[in-house]
Amino acid sequence: MKTQIIIKADRVVKTQAQKTAKELGLPLSTVINAYLREFIRSQKVTFSMEPELKPEVGRLLKKASADFRKGKNVSPSFDNAQDTLDYLHSA
Repeated sequence: MKTQIIIKADRVVKTQAQKTAKELGLPLSTVINAYLREFIRSQKVTFSMEPELKPEVGRLLKKASADFRKGKNVSPSFDNAQDTLDYLHSA
């Protein structure tokens, strides 16, 4: 026997969830039912989100990493604060 559960969800979250479920070839209701069954079985609530960088940030990090390996755009190390300030003011 089927029943309806009415919940309030952020519109963007719902749309993204529907899109992701569709890409997996599943209706969103199947995904939600699977989560509910797992919740019943484990009696645990688990939230996990892998951080995802914006594409521009990813490109900048790759460039910075490549620069670091080449020794480009890297400041020297300093033994004291005055040497650091002198270096910064010399640029």
